[in-house]
Amino acid sequence: MDAKANETKQSLLSKLKTMAKKLKANLLVMYLAYRDPRVPLFSKIFALCVVAYAFSPVDLIPDFIPVLGYLDDLILVPLGVYIALRLFPKEVLDEYRTKAEERKKLGKPQNWIAGTIIIAVWIVGIVWCGWYIYGQFK
Repeated sequence: MDAKANETKQSLLSKLKTMAKKLKANLLVMYLAYRDPRVPLFSKIFALCVVAYAFSPVDLIPDFIPVLGYLDDLILVPLGVYIALRLFPKEVLDEYRTKAEERKKLGKPQNWIAGTIIIAVWIVGIVWCGWYIYGQFK
């Protein structure tokens, strides 16, 4: 019984690794394709937001927060990628998939602007909470 459970566990782990590789590849495709003039404006904006958040070195919900910390990595980013890919024209995606394969060897780009915005949102939230708490004890 343990051997079968171990085999099932390895199979699930293998599937998760495959899904993660596809997610990374699709993020790179969107990163390259959002500038194409054949892509509608709304699709560009949505894809840019998803890619900026995914490549940001800072998460909206920090990973050290139990359960919620990994919510964005496990649900929000894949869901955003899925929706964004549906908004792109098929021929554009096909063209940029080949370019992404070539570019994948260079490494993952980082988006420090999105990271800075997320840090600013956290700072504003902390300052607002401090101001509110200070006003309650005044």
